[in-house]
Amino acid sequence: MSFMMSKKEFKVVALKGSGEYVNYSQEVPLLAQRLLSRSNEITHSTGTEIALYEPKKSGEHKIGHYYAGLVVSQKFNEVPPEMEYIEIAKNYISARGNILMLNELHSQLLIWADEQGYQRDLNAYIIETYHPVGGGEEEVEIHLPIL
Repeated sequence: MSFMMSKKEFKVVALKGSGEYVNYSQEVPLLAQRLLSRSNEITHSTGTEIALYEPKKSGEHKIGHYYAGLVVSQKFNEVPPEMEYIEIAKNYISARGNILMLNELHSQLLIWADEQGYQRDLNAYIIETYHPVGGGEEEVEIHLPIL
């Protein structure tokens, strides 16, 4: 497992959802399916699926919002109904691996960040991008925003 720090820029067209953090593992894929059923409405899509998550700031923070979208290659002036255009450029620490290891990837990335002295930016979205690798397998790349 390799980790890195870099500045990344994301241009995204997405649907927004919100709910309790404990339900994200069910809610976000449903929103992604809804988005994918409308993917033909999104011009300039790169085909890369993406999710943006409001970070959980404390144990008291029970409800958050999230986006399921597609990365696009250029800025949008008019987005399809119910969708939003989001453009983000920040410093991130990142890791990539099998989507079945998602929780472990997050945990290991947080440990590495702490060891390297990086401080998370809890006012910026956690970003995950999804990458099919063949044979029905998929990888996820996690981007945690840092200060």
